[in-house]
Amino acid sequence: MSSLKQRPILSPLFLFAAASCLFGLYSGLYEPSFNNYLAQVHNIDEVARGALEFPRELPGFLCAFIFSLFMFLADTRIAALMALLLALSLWGQGFLAPNMIMVVLWMLTWSTGAHVYMVVKSSIALRLADKGREGKLMGDLGALEALGLLLGMTLVYFGVSYGNFSFPVIFGLAGAFTFIAALLLYLIKPEPVSKAKPKLIFKRQYGLFYLINMIFGARKQVFLTFAPWVLIKIFHCGVETFAMLGIIATIIGLVFRPLLGRAIDVWGERKVLSIDALLVTSLCLFYAFAQQLFADSIALIIIMSCFVADQVLFAITIARVTYLNRIVNSTDDLAPSISMGITLDHGVSMTVPFLGGLLWASLGYQAVFIAAGLLGLLSLVVARFIPSLDSHGGQDSFSSSV
Repeated sequence: MSSLKQRPILSPLFLFAAASCLFGLYSGLYEPSFNNYLAQVHNIDEVARGALEFPRELPGFLCAFIFSLFMFLADTRIAALMALLLALSLWGQGFLAPNMIMVVLWMLTWSTGAHVYMVVKSSIALRLADKGREGKLMGDLGALEALGLLLGMTLVYFGVSYGNFSFPVIFGLAGAFTFIAALLLYLIKPEPVSKAKPKLIFKRQYGLFYLINMIFGARKQVFLTFAPWVLIKIFHCGVETFAMLGIIATIIGLVFRPLLGRAIDVWGERKVLSIDALLVTSLCLFYAFAQQLFADSIALIIIMSCFVADQVLFAITIARVTYLNRIVNSTDDLAPSISMGITLDHGVSMTVPFLGGLLWASLGYQAVFIAAGLLGLLSLVVARFIPSLDSHGGQDSFSSSV
């Protein structure tokens, strides 16, 4: 108790946790609105929507290079800078995007901030965690971010339903929250920068981590791009619908994320990622065949349920980071390896949506989710190569086979 009393209120963990909550608030405003913004304001079709993911994911593909440019700064300083970049891009999207050229420009700026922050967010959390309790802390921080997400989506739901919130108002508020987060992150006393940090890491022994990221990138992009597009274009859902679905998913996530963190610590990443692969495959099949098997009203409920379930399952991404943390040679490998994983993830993410848009245009949206279901099965196969917690040779045997 005495050690707790001696801790300052504005400790690094408190400031980082508060910033995580604010990032949840910004996401709660931005995520339910973006696809409707593209459909309602700029009136694009499914092929254009898929193609738009190329510039949106380009900074993710270049993440390792972009991250290396900022490695002379402490990780918390990088995080603060990226949060500021997000604020500027959200304000630009809301007030200075009269055409698609400006939309793409602000989207590139937003994507740069979001993806680099994704790298340092994980490394900061792992650095602040107690040994052996990394999964728990990341799960708890995820729950706090989910709480912010819930507040943001609630604000969108009531703002759009009763307050006539416009897209500039929504994006403007989102930018304000990330600006405050930038200030909080800047207040964290920076750790000394190691001059020996490598700028880019691609090691054979981390091959399984890279492969998991690539498959996840393909699966992720199908759901991020086309799952909401089905609800918008086929079932004509508005912003308030996505806000409500997000609220439901976030409430579930408040319970699920801490339990997930503990499950990773106890069961290991192999079992958790295998279960995730089976569930994702099932969701893809429901997306593909619900409208053929049921009346539209029932199919809509099923697809909405799948949308919620997938939102919840995205939290399992932390298992990839804890797996890497378990196998890295040193902590200096961690952040650069995460950035390399994100780069490979987004190398796939840049091409899959365009191909998915063409597939939708030629064969219907069902074909997109059948293909995604096959990716889910591939994820299951790859997950079985992850060594269990009590195994010591699994990773070496995989890397030698590739």
